[in-house]
Amino acid sequence: MSKLSRPYSHPWLRPMLAAAALACAGGAWAQGAAAVPAQPMNVVQLSAEGSVEVVQDLLTATLSATRDGKDAATVQAQLQKVVEAAMAATRRTAQPGLMDVRSGSFGIYPRYNKDNRIDGWQGRAEIVLEGRDFARITQAAAQVQDMALAQIGFGLSREAREKVEGEAQAKAIELFKQRASTLARSFGFASYSLREVAVSGSDASVPPRPRMFAMAAKASGAEMDAVPVEAGKAQVVVNVSGSVQMH
Repeated sequence: MSKLSRPYSHPWLRPMLAAAALACAGGAWAQGAAAVPAQPMNVVQLSAEGSVEVVQDLLTATLSATRDGKDAATVQAQLQKVVEAAMAATRRTAQPGLMDVRSGSFGIYPRYNKDNRIDGWQGRAEIVLEGRDFARITQAAAQVQDMALAQIGFGLSREAREKVEGEAQAKAIELFKQRASTLARSFGFASYSLREVAVSGSDASVPPRPRMFAMAAKASGAEMDAVPVEAGKAQVVVNVSGSVQMH
């Protein structure tokens, strides 16, 4: 009974079982290979770029103040007082979009002597004026006491970018279509169809002509003239890339 209950132990059955296993494995591999999709033929990758030049309409002015002393808490208190006064003064003429006011960086750092020991503290604080009204911003900056104009920069407002972004995108799409048609004809095909596409945008600034402006701290009670500024231009760029199937 024990021999009949274990038929697979007979030596003459082993080659048959091995052959059957190989046949099954071969069939499974063939099915898997058939499931792999064929690689697309006559597909070409390309990209096109459209750009529109526009005058920068956003001005960012950074005002800063520095203080130093033997005690870090004293330096911090002095800077906080300066910042609070500057924020209060500039907010009187602030208007959303035309001139917005916000605080900038604020830091207190140790000062070391020749023996590499702390002998005092230095601090720096900033406020930032930003908006589309250049005259309002420069005049407000000139009237702030105890802070100097540290930096100016130009950019594009969201409204200005959105206004020309559609134009740049239309240019990029049209150029993409022209290149796809040209490539199809060059390879001997009559037409093409779009397979996939990606659209991305950015802007590159062209710096304005440099102007000098005062960096020194204002004397107590004194006001400085408004700094003359001149914006540069920016290129709003849209890139269209993807692949087409040639027919």
